[in-house]
Amino acid sequence: MKIKKGFELREVCGENIIVAYGIENIDFNKVISLNESATFLWKQIADKEFDADTMAFLLCQEYEVDEETAKRDAQALLDEWTKVGLTE
Repeated sequence: MKIKKGFELREVCGENIIVAYGIENIDFNKVISLNESATFLWKQIADKEFDADTMAFLLCQEYEVDEETAKRDAQALLDEWTKVGLTE
């Protein structure tokens, strides 16, 4: 899967948020704020194919987290991004 075109990460007032642009995302009326680890993942996977295992691997490389926790957290984040329409 990939991040859908028309979404980008921006820092606004010290917060990392996802903003939508383009006519295909005109109905996107949510503000999505990302914490440090979600921001890290977004930057690593932007414009690349990925899945929850890829995200978990990246988390384990960057943070002191065990594989099971990383997989659980990565899947939860991916599920949320999918639910709000950020992935394709």
